[in-house]
Amino acid sequence: MIQTADTNTDSGSNLDQDIIQTDRETVWHHLTQHTQFETSDPMVIVRGEGMRVTDARGREFLDATSGGVWSVNVGYGRTEIADAVREQLVEMCYFANTAGSIPGAKFAAKLLEKLPQMGRVYYSNSGSEANEKAYKMVRQLAHMEGDGRKHKIIYRDRDYHGTTIGALSSTGQFERKEQYGPFAPGFVSFKHCCCYRCPFGKSYGNCDIECARDLETVIQQEGPDTVGAVVLEPITAGGGVIPPVPEYFPIIQQICRKYDVLLHIDEVVCGLGRTGEWFGHQHYDVAPDIVTMAKGVASGYAAISCTVTTESLFERFKAQPQERLGYFRDISTFAGCTAGPAAGLVNVEIIEREKLLHNVRERGAQLMRGLEWLKQEHELVGDVRGVGLFAGLELVSDRDRRTPVAEQLAAAVAAHCAEAGVLIGRTNRSFKEFNNTLCLSPALIATAADIDGILHALDQSLARASNKQAAIA
Repeated sequence: MIQTADTNTDSGSNLDQDIIQTDRETVWHHLTQHTQFETSDPMVIVRGEGMRVTDARGREFLDATSGGVWSVNVGYGRTEIADAVREQLVEMCYFANTAGSIPGAKFAAKLLEKLPQMGRVYYSNSGSEANEKAYKMVRQLAHMEGDGRKHKIIYRDRDYHGTTIGALSSTGQFERKEQYGPFAPGFVSFKHCCCYRCPFGKSYGNCDIECARDLETVIQQEGPDTVGAVVLEPITAGGGVIPPVPEYFPIIQQICRKYDVLLHIDEVVCGLGRTGEWFGHQHYDVAPDIVTMAKGVASGYAAISCTVTTESLFERFKAQPQERLGYFRDISTFAGCTAGPAAGLVNVEIIEREKLLHNVRERGAQLMRGLEWLKQEHELVGDVRGVGLFAGLELVSDRDRRTPVAEQLAAAVAAHCAEAGVLIGRTNRSFKEFNNTLCLSPALIATAADIDGILHALDQSLARASNKQAAIA
């Protein structure tokens, strides 16, 4: 999430003040302790254009978060997406997805062009729901093709897969889960793949990629006849922006095939160009059975998510007689809304036409060079990680011991950036002690000047935070 700034100023029209007050009195904000609004105003975003947003007080910000939660991939103010959605809704707004639609069929075909190993697209509304659909597919197959035993789903520590109880059951972030149990049974974790904080005490180049091989250990512990799937983000996102090493996914793939375990890649954050490829897993030698996505699918212009499967997985549901409940008996009400696929079609066309994947690779290289420079300049920066326009800076109070800074200090850096007119993200109440990573995910349209602006704000903010920490020490 972005770090909101204090908007208590004397400027702004009566209308702006009325909107802020109405928001304070009526809206329950996400991830927010509302006592803060007793002394400061909620941030109300009223306009967006390109990479910039304006709040109700008239302040403009460079958005390095793509909408706060890595979603607005092609930037704000895209009239052609809004026009396409309007025209489609006037023509045909909605019918339950037991029937088809023109944009639904066209977008599925377009999406499968980008995922040539996959075969079918199942629509729903959000990333959490897309993952829930995948879990239901795995569990139904366990019952249709056996006695239900092969239903367990293994997830990776530090990964996030959604906010529903089922999705949280598969999430490896302690504080996001705290106070929401009991969770759904049948979800089991294995170790994360962050080299900077290797759970096996090894270093890359002097290890056997134990973080990947731990999957086999857990499968054997649980019993191979009980494990139906493993779910992984291609690059851990909200858990600290953690790309795996190149050897990681081939080992995961080999283990899955050995034990007849479906491989489910959660592309909700990485998908649709964020990393410089259409999908994050395309940086690695891996062929998933299920790919889920949301967020950047329509760049936030309409609600849509997709659970995409191989044709062979789809055929397994066709092989069962209907009288035995052998088809996928799931429905998502607003998957029938045509706005999502209509927006998704234009979103993909923009990425293609403007060659945004190339831009992500170029600007991503610029961003990583700048972050490495910040690491040299600021002792607070312990590690820099990322791919494309998707990066994280892990902050530490002691580089030798890799001691994570307190979450309050990471929050202060984000707040300083907001004061400087740049919105960044951070790990937010996810872990007991590792809420210390700053997260950057600017839109795919970012220019060299935009990246320089982000780096400049970070440079200033890290300097301020260093001074604050020195004063405390």
